[in-house]
Amino acid sequence: MWSTSPPELSHHPLGLSLTNSEFLRRYARRLLRDARSQEASKAMPVLRRIAAARLVPELRLTDLYASRTTLQLKHLLHMLARELGFPVWEVCKKQIDGCDPALLDRYRLELGMFGDYEKNWFADTDTACAWQCSHGGYLIRYGEQAVAILV
Repeated sequence: MWSTSPPELSHHPLGLSLTNSEFLRRYARRLLRDARSQEASKAMPVLRRIAAARLVPELRLTDLYASRTTLQLKHLLHMLARELGFPVWEVCKKQIDGCDPALLDRYRLELGMFGDYEKNWFADTDTACAWQCSHGGYLIRYGEQAVAILV
């Protein structure tokens, strides 16, 4: 049976030593660099997330791609706040540091902070929870999906 405790992340520069709000700011800076990138393979995933958060509903994805150099850090912070269930970054910033750091594990997973740990992906959280009861593993919700990190 695998451990259901979160893996150790202190070796990573964005490890658990940062407050949740500082982690989100640093993560947003990385996303901003990717969004402004000349490489569509880096820019498009971030731009799709901005479009899904409905930050600029008047722009289609193609228009957003054309104007990606005008994006600012505040846009990415607002997008992250919406992904976390907050209406705006200002509200998120005031409340996020009081939340469990595990709330941000989805972003840590995207950054590769769970490194060499074995990962099992599931289409939904119910299936992942049922699997975890039998096998263990640390669950991370990733949108509608979930991943079990085997520690």
